[in-house]
Formats: sequence, structure tokens, C-alpha cells
Amino acid sequence: MAGTNSERVLLTEGPAIILVHPQLGENIGMVARAMANFGLSELRLVSPRDGWPSEKARSAASRADHVIDAVKVYETVPEAIADLNFVYATTARDRYGYKPVRSPLVAAETLRQRFTLGEATGILFGRERTGLTNEEVALADEIVTFPVNPAFASLNLAQAVLLMSYEWLKTSMESREQTSFQALPQNPATKDQLQGLFDHVEEALDARGYFRPVAKKPKLIDNLRAVLTRPGFTESEIRLVRGIVSSLDRFTREAPRGAGAPENSRANKVDDTGDDS
Repeated sequence: MAGTNSERVLLTEGPAIILVHPQLGENIGMVARAMANFGLSELRLVSPRDGWPSEKARSAASRADHVIDAVKVYETVPEAIADLNFVYATTARDRYGYKPVRSPLVAAETLRQRFTLGEATGILFGRERTGLTNEEVALADEIVTFPVNPAFASLNLAQAVLLMSYEWLKTSMESREQTSFQALPQNPATKDQLQGLFDHVEEALDARGYFRPVAKKPKLIDNLRAVLTRPGFTESEIRLVRGIVSSLDRFTREAPRGAGAPENSRANKVDDTGDDS
């Protein structure tokens, strides 16, 4: 599966995700996958409609087997949260009561702080169609709600879990700019390499009569040089472009690579990687 790497450390920490009366096994599986993407692993189910275990859930989890294998099933919400110190209830509907309402960002930071202190925490997610009841929300300590289009506020179960899981993982990052991997380092091209590229392209174009009318050649060369010698090229990019020019110089549509190069062509003297030899 793209993006998985068994050689890297598997994150398995954070709040428990509690699904109240989930319906489809596929939805449970997609929740497990979202959790695994962002380092959560404890999934609790309250009276799943189609029972447990579920092969449909395992298939939809896309190899998040460590989450599926550790699922715990409960009959009621009070049983599912009995051992937790702090619980959030998620909802997109207006609720009138005395519980604080938090954004996902604030909720995730609070969960991280409590996790660091050794507290057991959890997040309640309701039914696919109707969400959590008022009685179930009342069992939580605080409410978390998502900033969504007020006229289209319904999220599917996996989306809601993914949003909270994403915010959770962000709280472990050292900075907002941190990423899980970096692009490979590239050496910037030297001025000599840039000049070599320009000379190569200019010669190829000149041989084909590109610079016409002749009176405009100096201006065309200036424009071409401005484009090809600007800062930003890397050594590998220079080699790539010169390789392209060499290939066009050496082969034609009538005699493509593999059909044999025309005799006495300039490219017979130039390696088609772009390096003169």
C-alpha cells in the first residue's frame, strides 16, 4: 500500500476513539484507517449495529490491522468511558447547555496536555445519521465542534474522526512547518554549468535557423539567456535539459532512438546525457 513503511516507528498513542452505535462495517474500517494515519490506535465500539468482528471493517481499514485487532466492544456509553478521566463529545448541531464548546485545535491541545499528565482520555462520535443524543453528550466533559459550512454541516463518520486525529498529531509537531519527510537535497548549478546549457541550446537552435530574421538574433539570444541562466537550476536539472537537447539534436521523428542516429550529426560527438566528451 502506498505510504506505508514497516521499517518506521508506528505511532500508537493518544485518546480513545469511541463510536456510538456505528452502523456499517465499512465506516468502522475507514475510521480505523484515519486513526492509523495520524497515530491513534484505541478504537472502542458501543453496540455496533451489525455486530463485531467485521470482515468489511477489516477490508476498509486498508491494513490498519493493529487498530482493528485491538477493538473493544461495549453495550453502553457509560461502560465505554468508565475508565477515562476526560471525554469530548463531537457534534455539528447547536447544543444548549452548560458544557464548554471547543474548536478541534483547542480540543487537541487539551487532550495532549492531559495525555502528557498520564490521564486517560477519549472522544465520542455519534451515529452516522443522527449523531449523539443529548443524554450521551451530557456524559462528556466538553463539546468539540468543527468549523464547517453552516448550511451543509454533516460530516461522515470517518471524516469527523480524521479531522480530530489530524489535529491530535499536529500537537506533537515541533513547529507548523515540520513535515514527515523532506525532498532530496539538490546541488545548485554553477554559472559554468548554466553557460554550458545556454551554449548547447543556442548552437542547436542556430543550426536549425531559429534566429530569424538575423537582425533580431541579438535580442532573441538575450531573451533566451535570461530564461536559461536565471538562478534556481540544479545540477540534475541542467543535465536533464541538456539530455533533451542532445536527443532532439541526434534523433529525428523519421529516425528515432533505437533506429540508429544519422551519420555525421553533431550529436554523434555528444553523449545524450548532456555531457560533452
